Amino acid sequence: MDDCRIGSPQEGRAFWMGVLAHASLKEMRAALALTQIEWPTVEVVKPAEVGTLMLEGRAGGGGRRFNAGEATMTRCIVRVGETLGFSYALGRDKDKAVMAATLDCLLQDADQQSYLMKAIISPLAMIQSRKREAESRRAAATKVEFFTMVRGD
Repeated sequence: MDDCRIGSPQEGRAFWMGVLAHASLKEMRAALALTQIEWPTVEVVKPAEVGTLMLEGRAGGGGRRFNAGEATMTRCIVRVGETLGFSYALGRDKDKAVMAATLDCLLQDADQQSYLMKAIISPLAMIQSRKREAESRRAAATKVEFFTMVRGD
């Protein structure tokens, strides 16, 4: 899977931020341990903080909006040199938020981006894809097909 073929810079950043948001801290650390990058000195602009956000749904996927509930999320903003890195993720893991924001900074550097996409983001995306497939197979295994039998005339 070569996810480095993303068109615009905005699409690329949206992709890697999504992958980092869905990855666990353990998965990010494991991927990072396999790289040869030197972890930069990070200036914390906005410390990792936990809050809640309102989740909205739509009836039937396209109807009127309704509040489905709240979810806990953590956000963080860091600076490496002149580059700002952001992270937003569900849950309360502040260390994950700092690491994801730092990786966002590093991925914005054109010199490191290709290497980091191949070494960190693509493997994490593969793990997430495999998890989604496994969940889909598990759900499909419990699917019940209903049918109606019609009596004769």
